[in-house]
Amino acid sequence: MSVEQPLWRALTGYRVLTLCYAVGLFLASYREYAMPHLAVAYYVVLAPWTLLTLRRVSGAARCTWAFLGADLVIALTGILLTPLAQGADRVASGVPTLPSIWTAGAVLAYALKGGWRWAALTSALVGLANVVQRGAPSQSTVHAVLLVCVASIAIGYVIEVARASERTLARALEIDSATRERERLARDIHDSVLQVLAMVQRRGTALGGEAAELGRLAGEQESALRALVLGRPAAPAAPATEDAEDARPGAAPGPLDLLPLLAAHSGPGVSLAGPGTPVLLPPHTAREVAAAVAAALDNVRAHAGEGARAWLLVEDEPEAVLVTVRDDGPGIPEGRLDQAATEGRLGVAQSIRGRLRDLGGGAELLSVPGQGTEVELRVPRPATHTAHTSRETG
Repeated sequence: MSVEQPLWRALTGYRVLTLCYAVGLFLASYREYAMPHLAVAYYVVLAPWTLLTLRRVSGAARCTWAFLGADLVIALTGILLTPLAQGADRVASGVPTLPSIWTAGAVLAYALKGGWRWAALTSALVGLANVVQRGAPSQSTVHAVLLVCVASIAIGYVIEVARASERTLARALEIDSATRERERLARDIHDSVLQVLAMVQRRGTALGGEAAELGRLAGEQESALRALVLGRPAAPAAPATEDAEDARPGAAPGPLDLLPLLAAHSGPGVSLAGPGTPVLLPPHTAREVAAAVAAALDNVRAHAGEGARAWLLVEDEPEAVLVTVRDDGPGIPEGRLDQAATEGRLGVAQSIRGRLRDLGGGAELLSVPGQGTEVELRVPRPATHTAHTSRETG
C-alpha cells in the first residue's frame, strides 16, 4: 500500500466533518446573518459538491487538476461572499467565513497531489482572500492562515519524500531481483559450461597436438564467459532439467528424499553417512542442496588432488537439514576464496553459498592449511514439516 494512501482517506473524512461543522455554525446563528438566503445558496452548492466528489479525493489518480481548481474556486468564493452574507459588523468582530475550516481541505488536497510548492501557492491565495473579505489583516486572520500554510507545506513535503522513497525502494527491489537472477544463471553456468570448458582445456593440454589447440580455445572461451558472468547478466538458453519435468501437466508434486540424490556422488573416494529414514525436502530444495554438494566435491577433486578422500554426513533435525562435506586435502590458503571470487570462479561464492542463501539457509566453510576443509550446509525445513514433526513428538 502506498504511504500516501492513508492521508487521502483522512482527507476524505476531513471534508465531510468540516462540511458538517460549517453548516452547524450557520444553523446556530443564521438569525444574525445580514443575508441568510445567500449563505443557504452557498451551502446548497457546497454540500452536494463535497459529498458527490468524495471519490475524487480518495487517491492521487482520481484527484485531477481540474477538480482541484474547481474545489479551490468554491472555497475562495465562499470566503469572498462572507461579508455580504454576514454583514460588515459581524465580519469585523471576527466570525468564521462561510466555508470555515473546510477551506483547509482544498489546500491539503493540493499538497497531497502536487507537493509543498502547490500547498504554498494555494494557501497564499486563501490567505489573500481572507484579508480581502475582512478589509484589513488581523491577528486572528494571520494566525489561521499561517496555521493552514505551515500544515499544508509540511504535508506536501512529507508526500514528496515518501514518493521519492517509494521510487528508491522499487528500484532497489528491481536491482535485487536482477542480481538474484544473475547469480542463479552464474551458478548454472559454473556447474555446466565452465566445468566442461575447464576439463577440455586440461585434457587438451595433456594430450598435445591439435587437442592442445582445442584446449587453448576452450580456455579462452572459459575466461571470456567468466568475464561475462561478472560484468553483466547473460541470457543463455536454459537446458532441460528435472525441474522442467516437474512442471509438466500431470506431474505429481511431492517431497524428494535427499539421500538418493547424494548417494549418486558416493564412490571409492566419497563416503556417505546419514539417517536410516528418508530425508524429505521439497523437490527444488533437495536438488539445490545436491547441486551445492556436487560443487563442493568438484572443489575437492580440483584442489585436494586425485587421492583425496571426502565424507558426506547428513543430519535430519526437526528445524533444518545439515549436510557436511569434509575432505583430507591440504586445505584452503587464507584469502584464496576472495581471490577466486574476484577472478570469476564461483564455486564457493555462488554454487554453494548462493544456493543456500536463496533457500533461506547458509553455508559455513572451515579450512585449516594441512588439515583439510569442511563445508557445512544448513537448509531450513518448510513450516508445514516442522508443524507435523511437532505434533508427532507431542
